[in-house]
Amino acid sequence: MSGSGSAANPYVVSADVSCETVRGCVSAGPGLAYDQGSGTFSAAVSGQPGNNLAVGPDGLFVPTGSATVSAGCGLTGNGAGGNPLRVAVGTWPYPCSPDVAGGVIVCGSDGVLRGEPRGRISFTQISETRTYANLAVPNTPTVADTFQLDITNPDPCRPAVVLVEREVDVDFVLPAGAGAGYGHDTDQMYYMRNTGSSTMTDVHTQTTKLYQAVASLAPGAAAVVQLPVTLDRGSGGATYNRIQAFIRAILISL
Repeated sequence: MSGSGSAANPYVVSADVSCETVRGCVSAGPGLAYDQGSGTFSAAVSGQPGNNLAVGPDGLFVPTGSATVSAGCGLTGNGAGGNPLRVAVGTWPYPCSPDVAGGVIVCGSDGVLRGEPRGRISFTQISETRTYANLAVPNTPTVADTFQLDITNPDPCRPAVVLVEREVDVDFVLPAGAGAGYGHDTDQMYYMRNTGSSTMTDVHTQTTKLYQAVASLAPGAAAVVQLPVTLDRGSGGATYNRIQAFIRAILISL
């Protein structure tokens, strides 16, 4: 400080301080060390296990795994340079390669590891009975009526295989010597001929078929499963008065 404090000679505080004076103060605490000979500072790294620093082209950085941690579920290692933190994995027990058949694990928006979406199996069906005014059974394959089931893949992620089971039951009236048959689409499933001397009323047998309707129904996509009921081989005044149909679908996405 200089000056007498008068108006003509006020007090003046000088900010000029030598580097030697300041450096000693800066390096007095933990974390920095000062070399008086070279006039440089360096990091004073703690001697606790797992602590280390490295010098990059633009300064100091903390290498991966520098902090000592306690590994929780799914993790191993303690974060030290010689024992880095890593995922604890099991042994692949299958004959196929994990590169080909292995699943995927990703990090969700909440920072939690997520596996692949769970598989789904869903089921839907319709059952319907329609009556008719004793119509003549045609002699050649003819679609008498068509039933329908609307399906939708409920899985938002995976395509679904659609397995369909269909059932048909037709009531025939067969006078003596008459015959009639029915089928699913063009596949005849049932035929009956009256070899007796009196009329057979409401003759019927329920048949069923199971098949793959859709090999790959896209996520959220819809499809229509139809069941055309075909009548044929009508003779001798054969008629029909009722058709009952079931359509059941299982959607599997794995």
